[in-house]
Amino acid sequence: MPPNGLYERYAEFLPKVGNGGPIDLGQGFTPLVRSRSIGPKAGIADLRFKMEQLNPTGSYKDRFAGLAIGLARAEGAKTCVATSSGNTGAALAAFAASVGLDCALYVSENAPEGKLSQMLAYGAQVYRVNRFTIDPAESNAISELLEAETARRRLPLLITAYAICPLPMEGIKTIAYELHDTAPETSDVFVPVGGGGLHVAVSRGYEDLARSGRLTKRPRIHAVQPSGNDTVATPLRDGAERARPVDTSTTISGLGVGFILDGHQVIEYARTTGGQGYVIDEDEIRTIQRRLAQEEGILVEPAGAVSVAGALAAAKEGKLKSDEPAICILTGHGFKDPETLDAMGSDAQAIGRADIPSTFSDP
Repeated sequence: MPPNGLYERYAEFLPKVGNGGPIDLGQGFTPLVRSRSIGPKAGIADLRFKMEQLNPTGSYKDRFAGLAIGLARAEGAKTCVATSSGNTGAALAAFAASVGLDCALYVSENAPEGKLSQMLAYGAQVYRVNRFTIDPAESNAISELLEAETARRRLPLLITAYAICPLPMEGIKTIAYELHDTAPETSDVFVPVGGGGLHVAVSRGYEDLARSGRLTKRPRIHAVQPSGNDTVATPLRDGAERARPVDTSTTISGLGVGFILDGHQVIEYARTTGGQGYVIDEDEIRTIQRRLAQEEGILVEPAGAVSVAGALAAAKEGKLKSDEPAICILTGHGFKDPETLDAMGSDAQAIGRADIPSTFSDP
C-alpha cells in the first residue's frame, strides 16, 4: 500500500483503521489562498480561502470518505449505503470504487445533475428519494428506515454527521490541523452549515490542538447558512442552546438539511469559541459565487460561496479583527452544478462566430 499522507501526518488525532488503513486518493493539503479583490473591497485586510473544492472528487467530503471506506473495508464490508445531497455520494462512490466496494446512494430529489452524473460515473447505484432533505419529518423517517434496514443486513450506513458516523467524521478535522499549520494566527473561520458536521469537525480539530498544547488561542468559528435552511444561525444569534428543525426551501445544493443532525453541537462549539451565526440571502450567495469566479478566478458551487458571504456580513457589522487572517472554507467545485454555471455566464458576452482580426493573421 502507498503511504496515506493525510492520515499519517495527523495520525495522533485520528481513529485507527486496521486491515489496509484509510484510503488515499490524494485528498487533503488543499491550498490557502489570499483574496485579491473581495476582501480588500470589503475592508478585510487578510481574507483567505481554504480551497477544499480542489480535493480529488471536488469537495471536502473526500476527507470523510477516505476514513469511511477504509473502516468499512477493514470490517469486511462488500457494499456501503449512504445518503447524500450530492458531494458525499460522489466522494463515497469514488473511494468505494477504488477498493472494489459496491455503493448504493439515496440522494435528495433536488441534487444537481452534475453531482448525479459524477456518482454514476464512479459506478454507484443512485436512488432519488422524494422529500428527502426537504421535509424534516419525512427526512427523519427515511433516515430511520435506512438505519434499521442496513443494521438488519449488517451493511455500513455512511452519513456525514457525527450523530450517525462519528469515526469517519474525524477525517474532516484535518482541515483545522492544516489551517493551524499554515495560518496559526487566524482569528476567524467561516463555515457553511447544512447538517452541521463540517463546523463540528473543524471545532473539534482546533480542540485537539488546544489539548495537545500546540494552540494558545482558538479562532472564532462562525456558522453560515442560506436563508432557506436556518436551523442554527438564528438560534445562535438569539442565544438559544439548541438548533431547530425547518421545512427547508433552500436552493443552495448541499445545505438543505432541515432536520437536526449535528446542529445542537454547532451552537455549543460556536458559542464556546465566540463564533456567530449568519443567515445569507440566496441571491446574495450567488452574487458572491459569481464574484469569486470573476474577481478571484475561483470556481465554486453555490454552497462554496456561503462562507465568503458570511465573512462579508461580519465585516459589515464591524466584527472582524483588522490585523489577523479571516478564513473561509470553500466546500465544493463549481463544475458540480452546471445549471448554476450557465446562469453565472448568462450576463457575460455571448460566444459566437467571428472573423479573426487582420492584426492577428499571419503576415
